[in-house]
Amino acid sequence: MLDIVVTGVNGFVGINLVRDLKSRGHRVIGIGREKSPTSAVSELADVYTACDLIDESQVEKLDLDNIDAIINLAGLANVGASFNAEELYKKVNVEVLTILGRRLLSVNSKARLLAISTGAVYDPDQPMPLNEESRIIRTGSPYALSKVSMEEAARDLRLQGLDCIIVRPFNHTGPGQAPGFLIPDLFNKLVQYQSSGLPVLVGNLSTKRDYTDVRDIVRGYTDLAVAETLEHDTYNICSGKSHSGQDILDLMTKSMGLIDIKTTTDQSLIRPNDPADLYGSSDRLREDTGWEPVISLSQTINDFVRYNQ
Repeated sequence: MLDIVVTGVNGFVGINLVRDLKSRGHRVIGIGREKSPTSAVSELADVYTACDLIDESQVEKLDLDNIDAIINLAGLANVGASFNAEELYKKVNVEVLTILGRRLLSVNSKARLLAISTGAVYDPDQPMPLNEESRIIRTGSPYALSKVSMEEAARDLRLQGLDCIIVRPFNHTGPGQAPGFLIPDLFNKLVQYQSSGLPVLVGNLSTKRDYTDVRDIVRGYTDLAVAETLEHDTYNICSGKSHSGQDILDLMTKSMGLIDIKTTTDQSLIRPNDPADLYGSSDRLREDTGWEPVISLSQTINDFVRYNQ
């Protein structure tokens, strides 16, 4: 049994990660900004601590002396919102990791720190699948650029002697994901369609992306956190396949029992210069830990629909 800290524990990914860690017999210390944990976290986590992780004085009070790993989920992740809060995204997404890393170094900790980045750091204008050596963006959303800066901070911590691993998950979804992402937003539009019959407003349904179930993603986090040794310092987590928006719409309408729905293209939902196809390679993760995705996209969508109905 290992003692593993999960920051940002009250979020969508956090609770799924806690479930996976507990199913493997580990002790979970959850950290969140909220004064109290969500009911799901409260039921599973062994300890919960409220802490603002960009406040160094609060982080200094955390008991991190005997932990085995920190999986850092704390940060800002809404790509659209980042365009109106560029400095905030960079501050939070970089400083949380930096402050945690400095705290671990100050107590000579041997704990592994997982810096959760994103597949969005890759330049889309290059051959697929994207692997850990693929070219990184120089321009992009404030969210993606904040993660590029976070990765630079992670490498600096590693140079100082910290066991800091960069993890780049691609798109992930599943039961419990909140609005603001493709699958929950599309589900809500289809629910409205059921009552109104008005056409569903969609963006460009031909673009393709790499989607992985959140339950598979967190298994990868756990595998990396508990591995005795790792051969690399950066890992992708992804399915290795891409699916179009149309694929997702078809799977969801089938799951909801809808036939011949009407759609209308909303130009405001289309991003200029949006890449036609993006998908990654998780070969390195599979070779080093044995991880593979096991949940199909159709099962993810069926589970999402059942969760929300």
